Amino acid sequence: MQFDDFVSQDSPGWGVTSPKTGDIVKDAMKKEKVMKEILSAQEDLRVMLAKVESTQKEVDKLVSGNETLQMYIDNLTVQMAKRR
Repeated sequence: MQFDDFVSQDSPGWGVTSPKTGDIVKDAMKKEKVMKEILSAQEDLRVMLAKVESTQKEVDKLVSGNETLQMYIDNLTVQMAKRR
């Protein structure tokens, strides 16, 4: 039995990390794809945040209007009670 029988032809050996040129290109392409996905997701989040802020402003206006109407109704109720 020889030492060569134990060495795998696929593995470069212990401590050797020499990626193939194609692997570097593939890794770079994967990283670029992930970065594009992240940037796209960030933009989507910005759009959603703007929509939420816009909706919150509308809700605040409606709440203010409802408070004004409630005060008006309360005042009318008090005036009607005084007339009786």
